[in-house]
Amino acid sequence: MKLTQLIPIFLSLILLSACASPASATPTPTQVDINALQTAVVQTVVANITQTAAAQPTLAATNTPVPAAVTQPAATAGAVPTAATPALVPTATTLARCDDAVFVSDASVADGTHMGPGQAFVKTWRVKNIGTCTWKTTYHVSYGFGDKMSGLPTALPAEVLPGQETEISVNLTAPQKAANYFANWRLTNASGIFFGQGLTVMIIVP
Repeated sequence: MKLTQLIPIFLSLILLSACASPASATPTPTQVDINALQTAVVQTVVANITQTAAAQPTLAATNTPVPAAVTQPAATAGAVPTAATPALVPTATTLARCDDAVFVSDASVADGTHMGPGQAFVKTWRVKNIGTCTWKTTYHVSYGFGDKMSGLPTALPAEVLPGQETEISVNLTAPQKAANYFANWRLTNASGIFFGQGLTVMIIVP
């Protein structure tokens, strides 16, 4: 075959090869961005969690009981509480004492009287029965505290009714040493229990 006849054939082949895509061509691999892929996955997961949480009722709304408001009963005018304990009102009977006495005056040897060393004397007080019981002859005037000055308990000479006054006495002796001396005496009942105001004696031994 002549060269001039082969030229069109070669041109046709060249055109056909240019138009046709080679079947055995290997595609160029596309590079994948790993960081971008991880970011997209994380965003998708977070979005799904948020949507799920929004759709679920909260624990506080479903499981936590709401305490009911505690209200105090209103006070009713004139109502008396059933649990209240009535106050004890003292009466004249509960306030009054069986045995009680008050000092009225010194009947002899006023406080501050001068006495010689070893001088014997009788101290007398005027007192009033302000109790509710009668003072019997078993009642005494007895030493309380201070300088005893050799005094001894002395029984009442007669009964004393409530509201009455009487004079009671005790025999004493002035000490030998120069000084001021003081003592307190009181009435005692038949059981030996002190009662009433204190009865004082005070002397001076120069």
